[in-house]
Amino acid sequence: MGKLQSKFSIHTTKYRADGSMGEVGPSRAAPQHSPTHSDAVTSVAALKPDLCVSGAGDKSVAVCSWRSGAVLQRFTGHQREVTKVTSAPDSSRVFSASRDKTAMMWELQGTPGPSQRFAAHDLVVTGLAVSPDASQLCTGSRDNTVCKWDTETGQCLRRVITFRNLVTHLCWVPGEPYVIQTSEDKTVRLWDLRQLEVAHTFPAKQHIQTCCDVSPDGRLCLSTSSGTAGEGCEATLWDLRQTRSHVTEYKGHFQTTTSGVFLPWGPALAPSIATASLDSTVKVWDRDTAGR
Repeated sequence: MGKLQSKFSIHTTKYRADGSMGEVGPSRAAPQHSPTHSDAVTSVAALKPDLCVSGAGDKSVAVCSWRSGAVLQRFTGHQREVTKVTSAPDSSRVFSASRDKTAMMWELQGTPGPSQRFAAHDLVVTGLAVSPDASQLCTGSRDNTVCKWDTETGQCLRRVITFRNLVTHLCWVPGEPYVIQTSEDKTVRLWDLRQLEVAHTFPAKQHIQTCCDVSPDGRLCLSTSSGTAGEGCEATLWDLRQTRSHVTEYKGHFQTTTSGVFLPWGPALAPSIATASLDSTVKVWDRDTAGR
């Protein structure tokens, strides 16, 4: 991002969930900005209504304004590729995870270096979730461990090893002391952060679970699956309430579904989710009917 380089197109192509395309008439293309990073971007997260944070293979974390395209702040300190970034709502703290086996905390408007470093993993850190008040951090790794941290002191409060639990993603449940976790062992786990113990394990899927998200009301969880040639590649909706059961699946991608998120909704919008895949598509689904 940086200098604005706007481009215009005569027509906009609309991508439908079934993979077909349709022309929707004259439209202005999205503004194009100069690159924020010098290497592949690996993770991006919302920071504030007009700000986002990203991490990349260039080992840096950047805070950008999507309105102006400006890089407002850049943090450096990781020794290898940044794998995940996140932030608590309305917080002045940004968190990142890396292939250098650490997670770091950065202060907005602070120095370019980290204000806290979290080191207890033996392999790449692949999961990162922060509590709503930014006082606690949860990290997960390919070393089969999940750790709970005090962000003020940097102290590891608890470290748990689970056999074959190669963590792929972590997501905090809004308003609850719980974290959802996906794994290469094809399961989705619900962790109780008070004692850092598994409160529930959902039935194993047929493929690696690549990512997870939790609805804003904390009632539902979404996980995504690896796959190829249309086998697997789905997203799965789970109930986090008493039944903690499978709700529905969203099938239509032809390669690994890399991520899925709950989209904002209100009186004029039906509850929807979006999924992204290695098949080069993003699909939007009706959350309750799995319709596209």
